[in-house]
Amino acid sequence: METKINIQRLCEVYEIERSFVISICEADLITLYSEGNQDFITVEELPFLERMLRLHQDLGINEEGLHTIHHLLERVTDMKEEIRQLRNRLRLYEDF
Repeated sequence: METKINIQRLCEVYEIERSFVISICEADLITLYSEGNQDFITVEELPFLERMLRLHQDLGINEEGLHTIHHLLERVTDMKEEIRQLRNRLRLYEDF
């Protein structure tokens, strides 16, 4: 079972507006879970939310910019994995 964090409590601890968390959720960057009249995110998504929060607060990047950065970071991760796979395949041929 995943551990969930209450959005209201999260906003109090990080001193952020609830609207920021909701906008990140609406951009499909994190998943928002609702139970009754309370909203939650999973603990696994907390590091990602913290990264987005730092980019927003420290660099002044808006929500649309955060979405773009997230997309680019995903592409870089995918490319790194592809390079790793290609290097492994190349090693097979170098051994011949």
